[in-house]
Amino acid sequence: MDKRLLDILCCPVSKTPVRPLTSSELSTVNQAIDAGQVLNVAGATVQARLSEGLITVDRKVIYRIEDSIPVMLPEEGIGTTQFNDFAA
Repeated sequence: MDKRLLDILCCPVSKTPVRPLTSSELSTVNQAIDAGQVLNVAGATVQARLSEGLITVDRKVIYRIEDSIPVMLPEEGIGTTQFNDFAA
């Protein structure tokens, strides 16, 4: 992801800056998605694995990146409280 774009992106709700998910964070999320245990903010089950994603620096919300485009829609965010390894 372009560093300049990353510098201006933030959570659309809290305005908290974001950073890329680490490989271990991505693995944790994808394992939970595979198990059908991940809901987005709107309450829908997340079906597709993430190839990359962004997480707020306070580690509360994850946003997916599709085809190198961040999907920063509030209802598409994934709250991290549903994961054991994402204590804020």
